Amino acid sequence: MQALNDFLLLIDSYIGSHTWFVLLLLGTGIFFTFYLRFPQIRFLKYAIRIVQGKFDKDDDVGDTSHFQALTTALSGTVGTGNIAGVAFAVHLGGPAALFWMLVTAMFGMTTKFVEVTLSHKYREKAQDGSIAGGPMYFMRKRLNIKTSTGKTIKTGYWIAGIFALATILSSFGTGSLPQINSIANSLFSTFGVPHMVSGLVLAILLGFVIIGGIKRIAKVTSKLVPAMALIYFIGAMAVILYNYENIWPSIQAVVGDIFTGSSAVGGFLGASIAFAFNRGVNRGLFSNEAGQGSAPIAHAAAKAHEPVSEGLVALLEPFIDTILICTLTGFVLLSSGVWSEKLDNRFQLSDLQVLNTTEVTDQTNDGRIKLGQHISGETALPLFDGQLSIEDGKITSPVTLIHARSLAENVIVKRGSQSFNGTLDVQNGNVVINDEEIGLIQKLKEQFTNSSTNKITIQGKSLIHSAPLTAVAFTKSWFGVWGQYIVSIGLLLFAFSTAISWSYYGDRAVTYLWGSKYVIWYHMVYVIAFFTASFIDTTIIWTLSGITIALMTIPNLFGLLFLHKEMKEDVKSFWKEYKVRFPNEKNVPKR
Repeated sequence: MQALNDFLLLIDSYIGSHTWFVLLLLGTGIFFTFYLRFPQIRFLKYAIRIVQGKFDKDDDVGDTSHFQALTTALSGTVGTGNIAGVAFAVHLGGPAALFWMLVTAMFGMTTKFVEVTLSHKYREKAQDGSIAGGPMYFMRKRLNIKTSTGKTIKTGYWIAGIFALATILSSFGTGSLPQINSIANSLFSTFGVPHMVSGLVLAILLGFVIIGGIKRIAKVTSKLVPAMALIYFIGAMAVILYNYENIWPSIQAVVGDIFTGSSAVGGFLGASIAFAFNRGVNRGLFSNEAGQGSAPIAHAAAKAHEPVSEGLVALLEPFIDTILICTLTGFVLLSSGVWSEKLDNRFQLSDLQVLNTTEVTDQTNDGRIKLGQHISGETALPLFDGQLSIEDGKITSPVTLIHARSLAENVIVKRGSQSFNGTLDVQNGNVVINDEEIGLIQKLKEQFTNSSTNKITIQGKSLIHSAPLTAVAFTKSWFGVWGQYIVSIGLLLFAFSTAISWSYYGDRAVTYLWGSKYVIWYHMVYVIAFFTASFIDTTIIWTLSGITIALMTIPNLFGLLFLHKEMKEDVKSFWKEYKVRFPNEKNVPKR
């Protein structure tokens, strides 16, 4: 698993985690924001009216209403990114990462407006009579190159194919794997439900929902989204108000660290400006998916005669998803203070590193600087390589353990429930535990019964991240330990609805590439992968997710930029029709 994660991290370092990708994403949103004269501000009130059906016609073609398209797309974006993703961003980049998430959302509103408009404009009817749309359709039709001799090179055909394949991959990396993984982790830590049990039950439910297609998906998500948003809002406000004295310091930390980076505090070892910027934008994209090209697939099915009207509906998504819900989560984490606290937890091997020294500490400023530089990759500390000696559960070798980007404390090694005696292999700082002798049957039994008589685990105090961190933060309110149940229930609803929506995105991509008859096979693989990911290492899931997001986003952004003039003409045309429909309305935009 560690070797696989290292390989995925290497790939991700050249695409999704690289600065050029972040600049392309933000740059596209900034360009369209100025090019279309801040539509996220000027058009906001009209977007709300269109969601209410004010612009509808009786003969509008489509499979869903504006509201159902919005909730379906929201259910695809409001998920682990809002609970686990925000916690992961703050864990990596500190409070400043939250600011960059909000900046991403602000410009992402325009990007979402553009991509949905163009995708709705070029939608088609599939073989089974359903509406099929998304960036791959406008790419195929509009991104071909004409030579000086008049010959057409079908570049759009190939770009669309790459996007569709990336969409299928991303349906697993964004919609299936990380969602059930976060659900299973949350239900296990809160209720003690074995990971595999959660995965099996929810995989069966998922199968029943997605077989019904977009109409059943829309009906389910239109009820789930409002309910889950209300539950989460109540729990989040309870934490923030309970810790009201930390609200202003939290705001100061978010704003004050923008141009300085986040300094070390508690168990948090600090983060540079560049790292906070990169992680904030990256997680912001994972949260609202603006520019990724996923939401346009859902919006393409909406009943609308005018593409721009559906684009305006989509403009609301990043506002609701990131500016509202992610901000709530961020202030829950900051006001409760748990984001920088070391907490008892079971270490994940992919988050664990063994240093060949005992001379570094996070109790001094010099030690925090050295550890911070090591974690950021600036100046590496020596890594341990060899046999790690353990007696009665305690490590006796002269080493230091780093877990979840923090110095681990009170480390105990166990086999099952007993203290471990013996040695563990460490290769270049990575602990290698070989459980092959346990056997497949025993592993399955342990997953279902939540027993681990033979499994070696490493426990101690360190920072935590993702959904478990948010769950702890929700206990810092009047609800006490009951607060974690709000996160578990909210995450269950959020993430499950995301998995439902992404199954639809993937099946539209399959339909585009191979036709409707192959969708059933895709659904089968999707459900199986959903189940399997319930007991796979969390860190690997997040790394894979970052790669698939980038592979889907890059061709979509280039397509949007290529069609910028067409987009502007479509907006002008829409406002002309709007004035005809509502002649008495004043101050209607012209473009």
